[in-house]
Amino acid sequence: MDGLKRRLNESVQLKLSFTLSLAILVVAIVAGVFSFISAFDEAHELQDDVLRQVAQLMDRQHLSPTMPTTDTRRKDTDEESHVIVQRLGAISHSAAGVDAGGVLPLPTALADGLHTLELGGETFRVLVRTTANGERIAVAQESGFRNEIARDGALRTVMPFLILMPVLLLIVADLVRKMFRPIAALSREIDQRAEQELHPVEDHHLPVEVRPFAVAINRLLTRVGQSMDAQRRFVADAAHELRSPLTALSLQAERLADAEMSGLARERLTVLRQGIERGRSLLDQLLALAKAQSTTDVPKAPVSVQSIYRRVLEDQMPLAEARHIDIGVEGTQDAGVWASELDMIAVVRNLVDNAIRYTPEGGRVDLSVGVSEGQVVLRIQDNGPGIQLTERERVFDPFYRTLGSEQIGSGLGLSIVQTIVSRINAEIRLDFSDPEKQTGLSVTIHFPVTASSLANIN
Repeated sequence: MDGLKRRLNESVQLKLSFTLSLAILVVAIVAGVFSFISAFDEAHELQDDVLRQVAQLMDRQHLSPTMPTTDTRRKDTDEESHVIVQRLGAISHSAAGVDAGGVLPLPTALADGLHTLELGGETFRVLVRTTANGERIAVAQESGFRNEIARDGALRTVMPFLILMPVLLLIVADLVRKMFRPIAALSREIDQRAEQELHPVEDHHLPVEVRPFAVAINRLLTRVGQSMDAQRRFVADAAHELRSPLTALSLQAERLADAEMSGLARERLTVLRQGIERGRSLLDQLLALAKAQSTTDVPKAPVSVQSIYRRVLEDQMPLAEARHIDIGVEGTQDAGVWASELDMIAVVRNLVDNAIRYTPEGGRVDLSVGVSEGQVVLRIQDNGPGIQLTERERVFDPFYRTLGSEQIGSGLGLSIVQTIVSRINAEIRLDFSDPEKQTGLSVTIHFPVTASSLANIN
């Protein structure tokens, strides 16, 4: 019982269904009982009218009841349904029972009118009447038969309630469920949104009672969007403001490198220039992350993955050659993905840059694209150390870097990739390029396939 109360308090839909069902059940029971009693009494009234009509017929036709005999009793009739007519007081009581054709042992002092009497162990409904000739007659019928007929008639009256009540309960439950369907649809629509989708909720199709809730959600989404925009602007403005002093420091360091200095000073200058370069790289990544989070442009046409590969390899080739990395594109198959060119360049550049930096010198980085299981699959894999299973969730967090890494970086590359991939409704997966040895990293990005994705794009 406590569990039911708790569920009723937690669910408005269940509470409304239970309350309406209980109210319908109570009303149906009360109405059914009232209808049964009314129909039962009305049936008895009709049966009493039959006794009155028989007595009136005897009076108008000046008929006089005679002493019944067993010879005249029909064998194929129901004795309980017989209407017994006899003279009151003038006929002596017979030893035979009523069912055997005898008379009822009625008291002679019965007043005119209807009576219910116990005679010979059975109940009878008796009408006593004095005719115009001054003769007193009794018209009787067994109460058991009368009650059976009245009960059957009353049950036929109540039967629609018994049949329609379960149907009505099912209809009410279905109506309540359909009434709450817009709320469930609203919940699913909000729950399935990505973190960047802060557009208002459509409320024109919602009931009037739910519409204020949707309006409140829209206001909240507006405030969240404004807060996120302010945060992105702050990051972008801060990065822009820091660019100028870092550029000035870089120029001063280059000019200082041309001056004569001791070996120790030049060594420290090299460390300083590396720190400045790392700071500039961090600012560029922050700007890229802020741009990835704020861009909402819808692409007008698919972009060729092979063309993106070529542009990124042109930029990353000097770094790959400096580390003696064998980098290239496997196969000639091309496919188009519905994303902006700048987004795809940012995704591929960050993945290729990470692969080159974390692959040992003399290693290998392969890029490929294909169509599999109704999706365009972009794959970049290397033979480096890979990312362990315990760290694969955290590597997408901003500024997180794999433990033990000696490479210089900002920890924003995979975060930028994840932001863009989520925004364009794609999916990124990490795996080992060599599952047996659990080494190397294979990054695959799955894009929804389109008709234009299956054709080669030049």
